Amino acid sequence: MTYDQMLERVRYEGAYPSRERAADAVRAVLSALGRQLTGDERVDLARRLPVEAALALTAAVPDTEQLTGWGFVKDLAARTGATPATTRWDTGAVLAAVAALTGPELLARILQQLPEGYALLFGQAQLRLPQPQPAAV
Repeated sequence: MTYDQMLERVRYEGAYPSRERAADAVRAVLSALGRQLTGDERVDLARRLPVEAALALTAAVPDTEQLTGWGFVKDLAARTGATPATTRWDTGAVLAAVAALTGPELLARILQQLPEGYALLFGQAQLRLPQPQPAAV
């Protein structure tokens, strides 16, 4: 997928009136995601993104504190000056396109690295395995 194709997909997913609005959302969301991802997942995701999108992802230095999915949205809203609802919409539109580019294996690795709440942002079900119950004494 080229960057132009990615912008068109985000524009469609987000129902944005212009490519410029879609590009703003892509830059903001990928920069915020770049602050959360580290290691091989960050490198592998950057390789699968169009160059312009990969630059937005990798330009941000990873934070030392990981945010939950909702924390991610609130932090991005504060940084951009948008409402949490608008930011949630932007995040979903961009990360749906990112999920299409990553493939299921890399997406699963990314979601394993990130705290709770990101699966829904990527348009995926938030599934959890049943936790073993402690043995009765």
